Amino acid sequence: MLSVGVVAKLVFLYLTRPPPRCKFIQRELDISSATIVDYFSFIREVFIYWASKNSEVIGGEGKIVEIDEAKIGKRKYNKGRYLEGQWVFGGIERGSRKFFMVAVEDRSSQTLLSIIRDKIRPNTTIHTDGWKSYDCLDENSYSHLTVNHSVNFVDPHTGTHTQNVERMWLEVRKLVPRFGRKKTHYEEYLSECLFIMRHRDHRTRFHAFWKLAGELYPGLPHE
Repeated sequence: MLSVGVVAKLVFLYLTRPPPRCKFIQRELDISSATIVDYFSFIREVFIYWASKNSEVIGGEGKIVEIDEAKIGKRKYNKGRYLEGQWVFGGIERGSRKFFMVAVEDRSSQTLLSIIRDKIRPNTTIHTDGWKSYDCLDENSYSHLTVNHSVNFVDPHTGTHTQNVERMWLEVRKLVPRFGRKKTHYEEYLSECLFIMRHRDHRTRFHAFWKLAGELYPGLPHE
């Protein structure tokens, strides 16, 4: 069993270094890869616990929410073949730090509208690209503006854009491991992204993690 000090260092390195991080932590702390994998699993359980407690609805009257879908984890391997990756749907509220991300099996109107109704308040102004599945918004209780990315990044007439949510995807891709990305692990990956992006300061992140770990596993120090 690892000492408290080594566990604290392992958690700190996990919370402050982007992936891939396993080999670096193994060298720094001189512990086995099997032990690291076990502790990584513990850390990600804390992220999932946090995400379950912090699911929020965003937007509302007078608010703008940008929404978009992205394929996370697609990469090339062996003679031009590709690993498919996972579609993720997300949105971000302008002028705040509020956002959401959900793994989806498809990008149909039915799938996306169900998530939109769950995550975005009625009467929100929603900005999207021209993906056809978003046409359903025009028939529901949202104000819908689009930007044609084949012509402009920002619509010159309405100012519509999705640049904030696109920047969010760039950050997510940096946080999701480049290797070993199984679809069954995407709940963990997205929960981790949400936690890291919500706690940008390292000290706040470290404190928040141990407080959550103490709640999830009574008996652990969490203050």
